[in-house]
Parts: sequence; C-alpha cells; structure tokens
Amino acid sequence: MAAFAEPHFSAWTQTVVSNVTVVDKVPAEMLHMVDAHWYQFPPMNPLWHSILGFAIFVLGVISIIGNGCVIYIFTNTKALRTPSNLLVVNLAFSDFLMMFTMAPPMVINCWHETWVFGPFACELYAMFGSLFGCASIWTMTMIAFDRYNVIVKGLSAKPMSNNGALLRILGIWAFALLWTLAPLFGWNRYVPEGNMTACGTDYLSQDFTSRSYILMYSGFVYYLPLFSIIYSYIYIIQAVSAHEKNMREQAKKMNVASLRSQEAQNTSTEMKLAKVALVTISLWFMAWTPYLVINYTGIFKAAPISPLATIWGSLFAKANAVYNPIVYGISHPKYRAALYQKFPSLSCQDNSDDGQSVASATTGVSEEKPAA
Repeated sequence: MAAFAEPHFSAWTQTVVSNVTVVDKVPAEMLHMVDAHWYQFPPMNPLWHSILGFAIFVLGVISIIGNGCVIYIFTNTKALRTPSNLLVVNLAFSDFLMMFTMAPPMVINCWHETWVFGPFACELYAMFGSLFGCASIWTMTMIAFDRYNVIVKGLSAKPMSNNGALLRILGIWAFALLWTLAPLFGWNRYVPEGNMTACGTDYLSQDFTSRSYILMYSGFVYYLPLFSIIYSYIYIIQAVSAHEKNMREQAKKMNVASLRSQEAQNTSTEMKLAKVALVTISLWFMAWTPYLVINYTGIFKAAPISPLATIWGSLFAKANAVYNPIVYGISHPKYRAALYQKFPSLSCQDNSDDGQSVASATTGVSEEKPAA
C-alpha cells in the first residue's frame, strides 16, 4: 500500500510544481522582477486572497476615517494646536497616506490574485509603504524625545517651538525619503512579494548590494529608533517614580493622605500620557517586527519562506496605521471632547468632564508651557 501511494503522491507533486505555480497569473512584463524562489510554490488558495483583500479593505476604511479625524480635530481645535501636537498630526498624516496609497491597490490585486498595475507601480507602491513606515517610526521617536525633554528635564527643559517642531518634521521626511529612494537607484530593488499582490524590498537576492541595504535600513529605521525610545522611557519612568516617591514621603511627614495639588495632578496625567505613548510605540514594533523577520529570514536563508508567510508581514505592517487613532480616541480626553463637539452623534455619554482634563496624548505637557 505504501509502495503504491508514494509514486502517486510524487507524480501529483511534480505535476503541480511543473504546470501550475504561484507566478502563473503574473503579467509577462512583471516576470523579470519575480525571484526564482517563488516558482517552486503552487498557487495560493483563492480563499486567502479573499481574506487578505477583505482585511485590508476594513483596515483601510478604519485608518483613513480615523486618521482623517485626528488630522481634522487637531488642526481645527485651537486648544490642540501646540508645537508638540504637530508631531501627532504628522504621525496621523503618515498613517493616513499609508493606507490611502496601500489599501486600494492591494484590494484590487487580491481580487485578481496577482499584481496588475505593472512594474513601475509596483516600485512606487513598495516605496510609499517604506516611506510612510519610516516617517511614522521616526515621528514616534521624536514624540518620545519630547516626552523625555518635558518629564525628565522638567522646568529646566527648553519647550519646543513651532519652528522646532516643523524642523523635526522636515528632517523626518527628508531622512525617510533618502532611504526609500535608494532602491530605485540600484541599492537593492523593489519587487513583488511571494503572495504576488503586494511589493516590497528584495530580501531574496544574495548579492552584497541587496543584503547591505536590508541590514543598513533595519539598523537606522528599526533598531536605532527602538533603542532611542527605550533609552527615553527608561529615564521617563525613573523620573516619574522618583517624583511619586517624594510626594508620598512629603504627605507622610505632613500627616495627609495626598499632596495632589493641580501641579501634582498634572504630573500624574503626564505619567498616563507617557504610558499611552509607550503603548502606541509598542504596537508599531509589534506591527513591523514580522516584516523584519521575513526580511532577515530571506537574506540569511534561515528558513524557507512561503507565499502565505508574506501575507502576514503585509497585514501586520499595514494594521499599524489603524492603531494610533484608536489609542487617541480611548485615552485622549481633549481630543475626544473636540470630536464630540464637532460630531455630536458620536457621543454616547455626557462629555462635560472631558474638557477639564489636561491630557494630550503623548504630548500634553507642552500645553502647560509657553512655546519659545
């Protein structure tokens, strides 16, 4: 029985591999961009394309509406137009553009079960995804530095001005553009991914140029922001803990339950806002780490990569653009109050207390200080 079954299975496998592959539906003009690695895989089950297309459609709608609201509320509410909140607007702008440019093409490609827009559009698609991802993480890094400046340095800190915020934003986009234009000029390249419905960096070529780009890019756009943020938050947590300890000791000496004056309440709020920023940044790294793992697996040949595996990298990375507006809506009372004021139908409760909060998600303390 086993002798009969084995040749039958082998023949079937050879037929699938030789006659039908995941590359079969790829347009002829795209074939020169497809790595030979993908020719060994049979076509993905159409159900996966349907699931991915639906998921990206839902994420795209949520992200565009959510980040659009953040941009609208922050730019049209005077109390929220602070220098530090320009970084929040830049983050929402980057996330908005991420899904505005990524979601529609991917949904259409999932319908056709392959990339249908040609080689140049594939390169643009991959470049935009990399550009907006890079801009988002470095914006979050600048937000962490702002938190560090306000909470750790306290009154000795020089508050960020509008010009200072705009200069940081300009630097973020210039830095991101520099890294993401490089593959268009020969340092690595943008190619279709294994699922053939999206495009990204070439992590399968083993030449020095391709591998060096992946390593350098991950160093400056993943590890450097990660360690910078960790550094900032270690000192933020230490500063807040020391302040809380001093408050408790003073209260004990004075025989009172608490010394929670307005200033102390503001400091408590600052700690909550620091936690919000940390959660937002953690979600970013959760979103992009699978994509980093896929890239490293490819350049180091650590394990075989299947077309199905590349779906999860794309899905997790794009889901990041949805997290931020949700976090703001839950934890940002001033933003929530302004949202209810402009869109009363969204309010399910009395929001009169929201206006009393000094919260400003990840950037609220700067509102307490005059801009330089």
